[in-house]
Amino acid sequence: MRLIPAIDLKAGRCVRLLQGDFAAVTRYEIEPHALLAKYRDYGADWLHVVDLDGAREGSSGNRAIIADLAAQAGVRLQVGGGLRNTAAVAQMLEFGASRVVVGSAALIKAEQVRSWLKEFGPDRITLAFDVRLDETGTPRVATHAWRRQSLLSLWDAVAGFANFELQHVLCTDVSRDGALTGPNIELYREAVRRFPQIEWQASGGIRDATDLRALAACGASAAISGKALLEELIPIEELRAFLPNA
Repeated sequence: MRLIPAIDLKAGRCVRLLQGDFAAVTRYEIEPHALLAKYRDYGADWLHVVDLDGAREGSSGNRAIIADLAAQAGVRLQVGGGLRNTAAVAQMLEFGASRVVVGSAALIKAEQVRSWLKEFGPDRITLAFDVRLDETGTPRVATHAWRRQSLLSLWDAVAGFANFELQHVLCTDVSRDGALTGPNIELYREAVRRFPQIEWQASGGIRDATDLRALAACGASAAISGKALLEELIPIEELRAFLPNA
């Protein structure tokens, strides 16, 4: 399993949100370029970059920074946030992103997103489904930067792309994002069981190397970590097993 460090950008700065709440934001002094260099030195070969302004407002204010980050050698970028039409997806790939992350559009414009899988190739598109568990334990997909809750289950959302060579899915348990409470291992184990052909990326709650080992054991292909890495809660020695260039 690959560890993919996350860089969240808001107004050009590195931040983290708690459970997707823009009112619960932590700002970090480190600059995006310095953070990329730090993770690259750790041995990361991929970074997950989120344009929070784009996700919430459709703003393109962080695009220049993202293009500069994508131009750095030795690491590839998976970028999301506000990519809601074909032009935005194409532009982000032209900027140098190796893969784009599509969130709400996968539900709202599913037919168009299916066309992106064909046009750009399944290896260049990651569908991001952010979920909250209902009273029965069923993961229900949230949209619009987590501000709206749908009744659609994660399983039905993924099944809608089953015939389009979907390869990458990022799943975040919203209740655990930024909370350092541990990932929802059962969620990802069930995801891998239902859709073993998909390379699942797990996000939300990672706090230590034990969590990373548990995600690897349940079959996740990648783990996305933001806060735990930003705050250096996991010793680098314990991360090396999950960083390809360490």
